[in-house]
Amino acid sequence: MKLTVSKSKNSASFYVQKSIRKENGSTTTITIEKLGNIDEVRTKACGGDPYKWAQEYVNKLNRKEYEEQKEIIVSCSPSKLLKKGEKKSFNCGYLFLQSIYYSLGLDKICADISKKYSFDYDLNDILSKLIYTRILYPSSKSSANRMASVFIEQPSFELHDIYRALSVLAKENDHIQSQLYKNSQKVIERRKDILYYDCTNYYFELEQADDLRKYGKCKQHQPLPIVGMGLFMDHDGIPLAFDIYPGNKNEQPTLKPLEKKIIGEYGLDHVIVCTDAGLSSAANRRFNDKTLPDGRTKRFLTTQSIKTLPDLLKDFALGTEDWHLIGDDKVYSLNDLNEEDDYNKVFYKERWITEDISAKKKASGSKPLEQRLIVSFSLKYQHYLRKIRQGQIDRAQEMIDSGKCSQRAKNQNDPHRLIRHEAVTKDGEVCDKDEPYLDTDVIAEEERYDGFYAVCTDLKDTSVDEIIRINKGRWEIEECFRIMKTEFRARPVYLQTRGHIMAHFITCYIALFIFRILEKKLGERFTCSEIINELRAMIMHRPGYKQGYMPSYVRNDLTDALHECFGFRTDYEILTDLSMKRVIRKTMKK
Repeated sequence: MKLTVSKSKNSASFYVQKSIRKENGSTTTITIEKLGNIDEVRTKACGGDPYKWAQEYVNKLNRKEYEEQKEIIVSCSPSKLLKKGEKKSFNCGYLFLQSIYYSLGLDKICADISKKYSFDYDLNDILSKLIYTRILYPSSKSSANRMASVFIEQPSFELHDIYRALSVLAKENDHIQSQLYKNSQKVIERRKDILYYDCTNYYFELEQADDLRKYGKCKQHQPLPIVGMGLFMDHDGIPLAFDIYPGNKNEQPTLKPLEKKIIGEYGLDHVIVCTDAGLSSAANRRFNDKTLPDGRTKRFLTTQSIKTLPDLLKDFALGTEDWHLIGDDKVYSLNDLNEEDDYNKVFYKERWITEDISAKKKASGSKPLEQRLIVSFSLKYQHYLRKIRQGQIDRAQEMIDSGKCSQRAKNQNDPHRLIRHEAVTKDGEVCDKDEPYLDTDVIAEEERYDGFYAVCTDLKDTSVDEIIRINKGRWEIEECFRIMKTEFRARPVYLQTRGHIMAHFITCYIALFIFRILEKKLGERFTCSEIINELRAMIMHRPGYKQGYMPSYVRNDLTDALHECFGFRTDYEILTDLSMKRVIRKTMKK
């Protein structure tokens, strides 16, 4: 680099320039930095000689560039022992998570919380390390405390500080969630007109239930106390808000309070709330079938169990006539379909249904709920369900043949539901011995519904294909729960107090929030496990003090995508300490 001074009649301008060679072999000069006119440079020189100051500044840049580009020779001796307690290996994959953490302003949120309390520990350091370890090395809080030393930036806290911070995080739960949502709008575009809601539960390793951890129907089929979680997600799969509730509580009433909270605090306008059949009670549908006093509207879209419909509507849904294709005015019959031409097509029919309410409710001014019932049918979906069931039939027959079959099915997919126990022989004669056999009546009844799928909504002007597309987005919230339970190992939970339990789910929620943004930034080109495994594998070796960091991971398409997306690189043959400090500062840049 060199100093260039462009003089004019009344002034002079100072530039830092550098000659570079193009791909065709020619050279050109580019401007690295404009130092300003002579008066501005004189001000920087504190009244001294502007030319001398500018030249010294360029010399400093050249020395710095030389130090960064010169080859580093690492010397090792076969006769020297390692220093006891000296750490040589560090993870740098967390730096990509840290970049999102700071872009979401979580450090500022922690600073605001710290002003309200009197404690000595660094809340930002604790929360950030809990999140990074939850994604990369999920484990207990004591293990997280140990694993925090794997990162290049060493922790400033002890284990007892973590448990004290958990109580503070629990108290500030609402503030953290609302600020996180507000800040996220500056990081990633959020579509807020479609909200998905679902519930799950987490089991605890303890024998005695309490006021929060209750015995209930565990979705992991564990005979342990559980805590339920309700989660709202936006159209793009980014979490919006969550809450927890006692494990024995019905899921359906949990929707209203959390929805009221986010509608009020987040300032959402016209929204469509999408749920599954388990949460689609009549009360929840009516709650989202209204126009608010300020003109904002709430609408619902929910899956509908055909089996629970009244007989008249069930006959309509399963009827073979009056089916349509999107964008086609022709009327189809399911009896005329063939696999060669219609296997991948989705047929539909719809009708408006009106809720049957009592005369007393009508007299009090209540209006019946009106909703569209949309039923779809697909040969591909029918074959898929029958393939799954055939596997269950085969397992049920194996149980019968081996004599290892119980009287009761544990869930709707349990092969035991296909086995019938009666004191009859295979020929149908009465006997004293209980002879299990395949229940063909149950199999035939289930096959009636194969290929059919139904939803209910109060959306009047929305097209059928748009409603189907919106409903398909529900898989994203299932993916959120899967990530938390499987990849982040959010269960089982070992914490005891209500505050600590809430804080555990807060860290899991923020970890999910950050990770989903990371997936979006990478263009959703890589799977969840691929990203986590690669971040975990990004280890750097430190050969000696002030000798820098040497990557010991394999450079590949995913590491290149990470570096290109976040604007820094850790995959040089060696990074000096100065270069690593620069990378860390970049990850903390707002």
